[in-house]
Amino acid sequence: MSLNIVSSNRKDVGTSVDKKLYEENKILVDYLTNIGAIKSEKVRKAFLNVPRHLFLKDKSYAYIDTPLPTLKGQTISQPSIVAIMLENLDLHPNQKVLEIGAGTGWNAALIGSIVYPGKVFTIEIEKELVEFAKENLNKLNIKNVEIIHGDGNFGYDKEAPYDRCIITAACSIIPPPLIEQLKKDGKLIAPIGTRFSQRLVLYDKNKNSFKDLGGCIFVELKGKYGFE
Repeated sequence: MSLNIVSSNRKDVGTSVDKKLYEENKILVDYLTNIGAIKSEKVRKAFLNVPRHLFLKDKSYAYIDTPLPTLKGQTISQPSIVAIMLENLDLHPNQKVLEIGAGTGWNAALIGSIVYPGKVFTIEIEKELVEFAKENLNKLNIKNVEIIHGDGNFGYDKEAPYDRCIITAACSIIPPPLIEQLKKDGKLIAPIGTRFSQRLVLYDKNKNSFKDLGGCIFVELKGKYGFE
């Protein structure tokens, strides 16, 4: 089911897209699989069917395993970190997911392809990025991702509760409103720490437990639960 979102739309992108980029995507996916960042077939298929270069204005370095600048001082996350986050979130079809930090829309599209026909609600504080992400999703005719212009510190209570939550900007603590908006058996993943010292943390609400997934560096969450 998840493949219907993007595979059916590759023809809509057209043959003008450089085929070399699709091959580079496959090479990257093989690399992420070999290093253990991608472990499951569902995450592998999502990466293959939601090409990163379609979410970037400058496609030159789309398939290097590094974060890249986008608009308004923001970045598109490093592929290996994205893969680790998606694998640890334990995503399944029909789930409802909240994302804080839509960016260019790539991560939300990956999640959308895995949870289809479930839905992703993604909040972005920068209006220019909201419009860019919407354009990117529309190009691929992705219908199960909704982008909201707003302050992600307070989540999106209108559609709560959520099965999963992912934060793609570094927080000083996990914002309490996001924990409140999770289902009882929900999970949340986020980079927590300071500007130059962050840990990727998985929170399991049912167990009220925190799992340290290793070091990372993300741009700062703007607002109440960012850094002072």
